[in-house]
Amino acid sequence: MARDYYAILGVDRSASDQELKRAYRKLARELHPDVNPGEEERFKEVTTAYEVLSDPQKRQIVDAGGDPLDSRGGGGFDGFGGFGGLSDVFEAFFGQGFNAGGGGAGRSRGPKGRVRAGSDALVRVTLDLEECASGVRQELAVDTAILCDSCVGSGSATSAKPARCATCGGAGEVQSVQRSFIGQMITARPCPTCDGAGEVVQDPCGKCGGGGRVRARRSIMVDIPAGVGEGVRVRLAGQGEVGPGGGAAGDLYVEVRERAHPVFFRNGDDLHCTVRVPVVDAALGATVPLTTILGEEALVEVAPGTQPGTVAELRGQGMPQVRGGVRGTLHVHLDVVVPAKLDHKQSEKLREFRDLRDEEPEVVSAASSHTGGLFSRLKEAFRGR
Repeated sequence: MARDYYAILGVDRSASDQELKRAYRKLARELHPDVNPGEEERFKEVTTAYEVLSDPQKRQIVDAGGDPLDSRGGGGFDGFGGFGGLSDVFEAFFGQGFNAGGGGAGRSRGPKGRVRAGSDALVRVTLDLEECASGVRQELAVDTAILCDSCVGSGSATSAKPARCATCGGAGEVQSVQRSFIGQMITARPCPTCDGAGEVVQDPCGKCGGGGRVRARRSIMVDIPAGVGEGVRVRLAGQGEVGPGGGAAGDLYVEVRERAHPVFFRNGDDLHCTVRVPVVDAALGATVPLTTILGEEALVEVAPGTQPGTVAELRGQGMPQVRGGVRGTLHVHLDVVVPAKLDHKQSEKLREFRDLRDEEPEVVSAASSHTGGLFSRLKEAFRGR
């Protein structure tokens, strides 16, 4: 069933070009993604309806009960119900439009129009881990297509309306006939004069050459939220490339690259770091001051008798979540450092300590219940691979 483009714009079938333009501008302001992010599909639908009805040829098709954007064709190979998409297979080999066996024109896509929506754009920004944790407002230089300020998107030096392309007759494509082993083939390709638009600007703007847009570098302030990480993309609606003929701009995506940190290692919302603890402090206990990723001062409590490989957890001192702001955990890995060199006095004191402890080294079997030993940790590490 053909779409009712008049109903989409909310105008009568007898509406003039000015009435169509006024209706479109009113709806575009209400539905623009910057104003109503949830109405993106409706905004695209309204834009499509205006592009169709503002084109005399397409509007004539609509008034006749058809749909100029309906690419479904009849006859040919499509008529064989059992083969479904067989015509698409031939199209892949012989072009966008075709007819096998001769007779009739190929399946036409119709002119794509001169005014079209713009493409999305992507820029990348590298942030320190501190910036990812706190969020940052940053100015970015973006090379993109912007609206031509000379013709305001019309592409015309005198604001004259575009004319039907003489090469394709407004169809947006040209056809050629070839003979092949399966018969006569009619192939279609975009018109080289109008590039498939079906119309051409008669007096092109001297600045944009009739395209309605120009390439330029512009500065954009981007608010990157706290908690972002490697590969996260921030979407800026309507900040991408302006479309051909001054069409609606696409979106701009800012992709985050995260720079490695000299102290902290990130795993999702959690952070990990290592603190070296002298063996005496591990035995007697100590308090170690630590600066967190957000510059806050925290205290790591080393309990008396701390063993190598112990991990202290500081909850709420990790990375914040992008949504909600809840922070993860900072895992502090305690590396107990045994002194490699001792002077005579230090050695004597340790001997006295050893005599007081009256302990002997022992070999721990694999079946030992001492789960905190080195062997157990190695076994767990290899089991996790």
